[in-house]
Amino acid sequence: MKTTMSSLSAFGDSSFQTPSKSRTRQGCHSAGPNVSGDHINLASSSMPSFPILQRSSEEKILYSDRLTLERQKLTVCPIIDGEEHLRLLNFQHNFITRIQNISNLQRLIFLDLYDNQIEEISGLSTLRSLRVLLLGKNRIKKISNLENLKSLDVLDLHGNQITRIENVSHLCDLRVLNLARNLLSHVDNLNGLDSLTELNLRHNQITFVRDVDNLPSLQRLFLSFNNISTFESVCCLADSSSLSDITFDGNPIAQESWYKHTILQNMMQLRQLDMKRVTEEERRMASVVAKKEEEKKRESHKQSLLKEKKRLTINNVARKWDLQQHRTPNIATNQDTKVSDSPSQDPSQLHGSAVVSAFPEETGSLDSGLTSALQGLSVTDTHLVEVDGDTLSLYGSGALESLDRNWSVQTAGMVTTVSFTFIEFDEIVQVLPKLKMKFPNSLHLKFKETNLVMLQQFNALAQLRRVDQLTIDPQGNPVVNFTLWKYYVLFRLSHFSMQKINGTEVTQNDMIMAERLFGILAHVASSELPQYRLISILGDARKKQFRYLLETKGKKPGLVNEENNDSKRLVGENTNRATLNYTTRDFYNERLEEIKEKKKFCKMYMEDLVKEATDINMKNEALQKLWPQMFIELVRDAVIEIRNKNSYMKLCLQQITDQK
Repeated sequence: MKTTMSSLSAFGDSSFQTPSKSRTRQGCHSAGPNVSGDHINLASSSMPSFPILQRSSEEKILYSDRLTLERQKLTVCPIIDGEEHLRLLNFQHNFITRIQNISNLQRLIFLDLYDNQIEEISGLSTLRSLRVLLLGKNRIKKISNLENLKSLDVLDLHGNQITRIENVSHLCDLRVLNLARNLLSHVDNLNGLDSLTELNLRHNQITFVRDVDNLPSLQRLFLSFNNISTFESVCCLADSSSLSDITFDGNPIAQESWYKHTILQNMMQLRQLDMKRVTEEERRMASVVAKKEEEKKRESHKQSLLKEKKRLTINNVARKWDLQQHRTPNIATNQDTKVSDSPSQDPSQLHGSAVVSAFPEETGSLDSGLTSALQGLSVTDTHLVEVDGDTLSLYGSGALESLDRNWSVQTAGMVTTVSFTFIEFDEIVQVLPKLKMKFPNSLHLKFKETNLVMLQQFNALAQLRRVDQLTIDPQGNPVVNFTLWKYYVLFRLSHFSMQKINGTEVTQNDMIMAERLFGILAHVASSELPQYRLISILGDARKKQFRYLLETKGKKPGLVNEENNDSKRLVGENTNRATLNYTTRDFYNERLEEIKEKKKFCKMYMEDLVKEATDINMKNEALQKLWPQMFIELVRDAVIEIRNKNSYMKLCLQQITDQK
């Protein structure tokens, strides 16, 4: 009987390997005196749809415990009377649609119905001794009606239409289960199969595996040609201590570079992988690669945390910006002024070099570890500072404080692009001198949501050392709605010889048009200003140029050569542009406060001077009135004192003596 029970490798995807396979094939499926059914007579019965099996006494003696009806074109199971001693029954390669007429064969151990047209498992409830049931290559859609087959050792259901593993948990003695070439999408409901040593699931549609770690005796698992793409979908296999052979070939996971190392690292008990013996060198390499992969995973996890924290911080900055922008118009309406209120800033900052997208609005799929880590992230940060390659990105007005840091020479020299987002342009103007000093190689400025609302604001950029590119995002910057804003930028910042504006190359025609549009405006602005006012708004270098213009103004044209004329013309143009400056609202308010304080001081000083002069005048008038009488009294007292000369001399001597 051992040879009979080990004959499963003859059935398509069967991978069961037991001893005496050749003997089994001879006894069950090979040509022989009883295999082809040549000596078997199927007589008609009183029931026309069921033939009756008849064997001679010699055949019953020769093959007393087995009966093969292979390739007999049977559409039903024949009635088998007088064969209750049968232990092996073979109906391979017929057209049987239903299992019936075998309930009397209660000693049957091996039943082979391979390659028929059976749609439902039935008619087996009395076969309590059945150990091997082969139903491969049929039309079965559901595993059912196996409740009484508790002694079943081998169950072959490959090549059917089964979509789910079910109703097998009571088969505690089952050692081999073949479900290859079915329609399974997942593996579960395997609890209770405590004796199962081999499970064949090849050629299904499986995407994940569960419950396999609850099979204490499982040694061989075949998962070839499925849809498994990640190790996480089969991670329960790592908890199986008995599993020694496994196959994943034909799955997407087997195409990954980390596949073999990950499997061997997590399943140290394996002896064979994809039908190949695992060597100690492969295990050692798997351990090394696994450590590197773990380091990469930790770094990726860290970068994901930084990316998500950046996203949360930017969202928080955006919310505060929106609140500020909605609040400002109300203040302007109530007070008839535009005052920019700067919210209080949180001092914490995020400063890293991770390469991330400019706006990671997408949250993406986060694993459970990352999700739990993100729960501890602070979302109260109101600004963000990030260096990504050659770009310095500043979000929120609090980020401007980062310009006071002690930046390393290497980092500061590497930055060529500075991006401002959710920051009032007037606040940016105040730190432009620091930007020029800290990042001398910055050539590209980007502004998004910075409240650029008028052309005059571009005047502030003239104080920088150099600007090659300028990007003004339409979002939050209404100034880009002006038709001529680009030409004004080119005119006012012509000394930078700008190359691009909003990604568009600047041409010579653009420069000529800018000069035509705004050249006269600058000339009028500079000529209408008083000299003292013009000098006050120019820097030291501009003041020297302006004085040079004044000194050469009265000279005859012939006294100055052509080169000097060109130089003076250029200096004049630059000076004209320099008069187009911009004063921020905060600075203007500070100047107003300063002027008020000065006026107040001058007023108090003048009042004190007037009061003092008034007092002096009053005293003078009083003295003029009293002086004649005072003079008479002084003369009288002097005459009286010197009338008696001797007495007067004694009195004087006495006074001198008393003074000593």
